[in-house]
Amino acid sequence: MAKLTVKDLDFKGKKVIVRVDFNVPLDKKTGAITDDIRIREALPTIKYILDKNPRKLILMSHMGRPDGKVIEGLRMNVVAKKLAELLGKEVEKLDDCVGDEIKKKIDSSSRQIVLLENLRFHAEEEEGDENFARQLASLADVYVNDAFGTAHRSHASTTVIAKFLPSCLGLLMEKEVNSLAFALNPEKPYAVILGGAKVSDKIPVIVNLMKRANKILIGGAMAYTFLKSRGQPVGKSKVEDDKLDLAGNILKDAKKNKVEIILPVDHVVVEAVEKPETKKIVDVIPDGFMGVDIGPKTVSLFNAQLAKAKTILWNGPVGIFENPNYAGGTKEIALFLAKLKNAKVIVGGGDSASAAKEFGVAKVFYHVSTGGGASLEFLEGKELPGIAVIKEK
Repeated sequence: MAKLTVKDLDFKGKKVIVRVDFNVPLDKKTGAITDDIRIREALPTIKYILDKNPRKLILMSHMGRPDGKVIEGLRMNVVAKKLAELLGKEVEKLDDCVGDEIKKKIDSSSRQIVLLENLRFHAEEEEGDENFARQLASLADVYVNDAFGTAHRSHASTTVIAKFLPSCLGLLMEKEVNSLAFALNPEKPYAVILGGAKVSDKIPVIVNLMKRANKILIGGAMAYTFLKSRGQPVGKSKVEDDKLDLAGNILKDAKKNKVEIILPVDHVVVEAVEKPETKKIVDVIPDGFMGVDIGPKTVSLFNAQLAKAKTILWNGPVGIFENPNYAGGTKEIALFLAKLKNAKVIVGGGDSASAAKEFGVAKVFYHVSTGGGASLEFLEGKELPGIAVIKEK
């Protein structure tokens, strides 16, 4: 990667503003953080900058979707507390993110690390407002973008601010770009596992990866659209009927390009998601039933196809994994991937990353992305605005 990173800029004695992704999930009842992985992933960049003796380290992030309004339950206080605990250093949380008062507080604070209030309390953040970006930039001397999860958004704090300050990428952003770039220039044989609910979400990814992959294994609800396009019964499984022709064309294009697309050969089905007691395994989905997971024959088929791969990209669960009744297929695939010693496994963020973490295998993989939408767009071959705006070395 030829973009400037934190290794290329001088931070000594400077005020450094870092866009991090602290959009952590919160318990609806207690407001406590239920998963702190996004905070932990930012620690290497934070520690690297602190080691360079900056005058002040200013962190900024959004959390949730407050839509330009102040929502008490989405204040960054709980994040500041968790960050201080993980760093072993005091963190001052401020009550806003722009304005003269905030400037004064940053300059007068006895603490080296300050965390600004939720950026999205200001509608101008998501609007990419230039004046708002200029106000954020006025707080510091240098800008670092380490928020890969928002790199596909042209927001004030992710792209526009870079117009006004010397800018670079953080260590997490650098790791994300390099690792996902490997998925676009892989060592072969190359196998891709795609899951999730919608074919429409993955079409550009399939088209881009078809030029690179040897095999594409498709599970999750999107598999039923492909199966129906081939004339196979899918009962009342979730199908995008308006994408049947497109799915059929993808299968034809794959054949032309000598890319093997592998679909489920058996299924876990139920009469309704809320009726796990009706669960059974079938080769053909009968009327009145819907597919909720891949069956054991498909697990064996998928694993056999993955066993010889040198590079594996996994994006999307192969069943409704968040319901323990229908998580078996996704868990089996995740555990099998974790045992592969000769393959680099890249997990493309979102639900796949959640599944890898839930089944205790995330740490053994080559890379688990922190960005759902951002990793998808990167794998589509798009240049992400938050990366594009950073100058080349």
